[in-house]
Amino acid sequence: MHTAFTASARHCIEIHLFTGETWSASENELSDAERAFAVSQTFKAKAGQTVILPDAQGAMRKVIFGLGDGGDALAVAALSARLPEGDYEIKGAPEDWPLDWSAAGWADGAYRFSRYLKKNSSPPRLLVPAGKTGQALSQEAEAVTLARDLINTPASDMGPDRMEAVIQDLAAAHGASVTVIRGDDLLDQNYPLVHAVGRAADTVPRFIELDWDKQGDPELALVGKGVAFDSGGLNIKTGDFMRIMKKDMGGAAHAIALASLVMTEKLPVHLKLYIPAVENAISGNAFRPGDILPSRKGLMVEIDNTDAEGRLILADALTRASESRPDLILDFATLTGAARIALGPDLAPFYCDDDELADALTAAAASAGDPVWRMPLWMPYVEELKSPIADLVNSGGRMAGSITAALFLKQFLDQERWLHFDVWGWRNRRYGRPAGAAACGLRTSWEMLKARYG
Repeated sequence: MHTAFTASARHCIEIHLFTGETWSASENELSDAERAFAVSQTFKAKAGQTVILPDAQGAMRKVIFGLGDGGDALAVAALSARLPEGDYEIKGAPEDWPLDWSAAGWADGAYRFSRYLKKNSSPPRLLVPAGKTGQALSQEAEAVTLARDLINTPASDMGPDRMEAVIQDLAAAHGASVTVIRGDDLLDQNYPLVHAVGRAADTVPRFIELDWDKQGDPELALVGKGVAFDSGGLNIKTGDFMRIMKKDMGGAAHAIALASLVMTEKLPVHLKLYIPAVENAISGNAFRPGDILPSRKGLMVEIDNTDAEGRLILADALTRASESRPDLILDFATLTGAARIALGPDLAPFYCDDDELADALTAAAASAGDPVWRMPLWMPYVEELKSPIADLVNSGGRMAGSITAALFLKQFLDQERWLHFDVWGWRNRRYGRPAGAAACGLRTSWEMLKARYG
């Protein structure tokens, strides 16, 4: 069971959740005295408003919490982030407020990255149902925690070699096989872009492929951008932009976490996980602006900007994923700052040529309470990727940067059933917690996969 959950507890403190609308109703599960106490604290069920109801000895007996308009599925994170250690149970909530949302928000707010702390505190625990329901909630929370832990770990402890070790451990736990191509072997095995981006680092680049083979089931390919740290290469980032670049393997973290869910829940698919793992470093053999590099696809790529490296390693990975003609390719990448400018940190933009698949993902987002937003693969912008001396350039410039990045990736695919997420994998201070890693579109993707294959 996830550390923020329990399936059994001798004593739980009650939690009552209200939207502004349900609080205004004349009848609810609170007594007149309890309601009067909340009113005296100016409680109006605004998002994040909290009232603690004490017992006769002054100990915490009930908690009243505001959900605002009920539109934020992770709203409960603001509560679990501030509650002390103990066991809690949601005894009252709006009829249209799913338990899944409460659990996801609770785990989100209770999360602590404590690997480097001398003193660790135990999170508050939410009572969840025993059996399959509680197990499913716990496993989803574990996957989100895995993604966040991987992203939060600094590059000194989460380089390409450690990403490989994580995947090897995951494969061993589920009976999957792993193939790894490292260093100059990448050239022999035709992954030239992965090699070029990672060759300047002390830790050699690698291409990691996990295979969880279930004969006869449709093939699902998950691809994740695994840039352990992004200096920007010779187009070096400034200090402010480089500061959190440990998160540039956030795409890989999402893909690994989703793969863990697929295998843990034994989804009836033939799973392939592809992670190109590199560090975009600077040394005498770093790739340069103006270089023209071959790709696994055979297309020649002129380097306009060495800080547009993620799409290069994904190009080889997506080509590899396409070769077995899977039923679906789903990739995650912390690809562009343009996506953040357009949609901010919480909305996960996605690209898809298949309207039915895009609609299924949008419906899954509404169910999971994990917002995503479809962006256009506007083909006229392919012109921005043209090179006079190569097949294409790796950067279309600042205008429509997230779209041109997605269009670049599209050149290396041979099928339309493809979903591309341009996520941030990070969150500024919110819900009363410090900034750090965040899962973006992970729960939505899992919801969609369950509906498609489950």
